[in-house]
Amino acid sequence: MTVRSVLALPLLGLLLTGCGIRATQVPTDFGAAPSRVPCSLAGPDLATQSPQGVPVQVFLLCGASLVTVDRTVRVPEGTPDARRRVILAQGLLAQLAARPSAAERSAGYSTYVPGGVTVRGPGPKDPEETLRLSAAPSRLTSYALAQLVCTLSDSAATEGDGSVILGGPGTGPVHRYACTGDVRDRPGNVQPPSSEVAGT
Repeated sequence: MTVRSVLALPLLGLLLTGCGIRATQVPTDFGAAPSRVPCSLAGPDLATQSPQGVPVQVFLLCGASLVTVDRTVRVPEGTPDARRRVILAQGLLAQLAARPSAAERSAGYSTYVPGGVTVRGPGPKDPEETLRLSAAPSRLTSYALAQLVCTLSDSAATEGDGSVILGGPGTGPVHRYACTGDVRDRPGNVQPPSSEVAGT
């Protein structure tokens, strides 16, 4: 190869680049187009909505964290406040225990709250905002307890301060549970903070 040929090669590369032609091919296969983003619904899921009822939100598990979905709970008009709280809490429990809709399951939503759990109001010596469950809170899984605490503490069934007083069946001690950011982000590893509440 002559000196003239050697000098011509860099010049040829510059000319090709200037014309928009790359001297070498770089693979550009970035895989298939992304599918629906997990934990994202295209719009309101009408299958979970009732035309009559109180609009509420419940916390379901998705992507190892808790996220809210819209629901409705039926509460008879004119119900006294104390009874209304219990009816609303029972409706929220039922919604938590229900199987998520097909659209929600497709997006990755699930629930750990078991069916058949009932709720009643406070016992004779309990604080008036107490909700007693038919299953002791300590016997629930960490996911189920987090769902319950975050859903109830964010509803009209409680005082709306981010906490809820729960007890089990019978007359045992009751505890105030809080729904924190860590609980919502890591319900499988972080238990809702709780403290015993003295009776009246």
